[in-house]
Amino acid sequence: MLKAYGKCIYLYLSGQMRTQVDTNGFVSLGGGIFASTTRSFSQYEIFISQLWETDKLYMIIFTCIETIKSMKQFWLTLLLAIITVAPDLYSQESLAEKDRAWRHIEPCFTPPARFRDSVGDYRSALRFYNGDTVANPTEWESRRNEILAKWNAMLGEWPPLIENNNLQIISKVLREDFIQYTVRFRWTPNEYTTGYLLVPVGEGKKPAVITVFYEPETAIGLSDKPNRDFAYQLVKRGFITLSIGTKEASEAKTYALFYPELNHATIQPLSMLAYAAANAWNALSRFPDVDSTRIGIVGHSFGGKWAMFASCLFDKFACAAWSDPGIVFDETRESVNYWEPYYLGYHPQPWRPRGVISKDNPAKGLYPELRKKGFDLHELHALMAPRPFLVSGGSEDPVERWIPLNRTIEVYRLLGYENRVGMSNRPDHSPTTASNEIIYSFFEYFLK
Repeated sequence: MLKAYGKCIYLYLSGQMRTQVDTNGFVSLGGGIFASTTRSFSQYEIFISQLWETDKLYMIIFTCIETIKSMKQFWLTLLLAIITVAPDLYSQESLAEKDRAWRHIEPCFTPPARFRDSVGDYRSALRFYNGDTVANPTEWESRRNEILAKWNAMLGEWPPLIENNNLQIISKVLREDFIQYTVRFRWTPNEYTTGYLLVPVGEGKKPAVITVFYEPETAIGLSDKPNRDFAYQLVKRGFITLSIGTKEASEAKTYALFYPELNHATIQPLSMLAYAAANAWNALSRFPDVDSTRIGIVGHSFGGKWAMFASCLFDKFACAAWSDPGIVFDETRESVNYWEPYYLGYHPQPWRPRGVISKDNPAKGLYPELRKKGFDLHELHALMAPRPFLVSGGSEDPVERWIPLNRTIEVYRLLGYENRVGMSNRPDHSPTTASNEIIYSFFEYFLK
């Protein structure tokens, strides 16, 4: 807004903006009428704040003309008033926006009464593998390290993250009120990827969100898939977004990333996707306009699994939204298909036929071992604590998913945090305008 008023001042001084004073002592400017009476400095502040709230680029403050002896005195008074008022106005506006966002998402952080105290058969994340119970936040750090080490050992250890990883700009184009960059960066030790960076017009550090999917075009609004344009909708709300996807692998129907190569992978593909997202975070965090302390991640379905594993296994994501990935194992749901070889059931090709586990089509690789040993994904959710996350649930994540989420809430409460584990619900798998608005409000509240 300061830039807007600065532009107005420039227009006036350059003679491109004129004022008129009528016989009653009122100043007419840009179609607005403002009293031109003698005002104290505090009244200036009130007047400026009123104009500020209108947020019109062409407005300029022009009061107290009769009592100001020179234009120099006027502009000095005006500048002092703006400097005095601006921080408080900006703070009030930000608080109002956060309040609106919170009112929108607040119901998502309270489990329905019938699930409030239910934890089912899910093993407590606050219990060490030797049976000891976590008693305090210090002990939680040890338990967290234990969970992370155990899962990394089972999933396969990541290669070193790629440091000094910059986004290479291939091209750029102005779209509406944001710039769309085509970018390239290294996301695995032996692969580059191409995605899209959307940046709102305007200076200053901004929050950012990484979007993940089968390909990067959908998230930026360049496909016919409805309600999956997360990056486009978020940039319109003032976020920088980086859209990435496994375009080539999806076209080949292998979908994920395989390291070091397809038929000799040493890391479960879903964990390798998380590794790639961590490298995307490193590259995005180095972009000059990005506030690296405010980077989130979001994805739907396949992208929801990807976003979940990335945010749980890499703790620099400030928050995350997972749209209907299937947040825990469930062999009754065809789309909660962690057993597939491109997720957690990797085995060399030829792959098992796609579909639910059956006697004739059993799961292979790591997945059946995880189930046999009693592991489930709620342990990964606990690695998010105390960072906020939202499950945007559909058919694969119905309201009953509060049962495993209650185990994660126990961790947050031990650490002294409430209202950081949330879930919304819709009947169908596909996102809706309403479910997506909750996601956007979630990011507006926790990242802005």
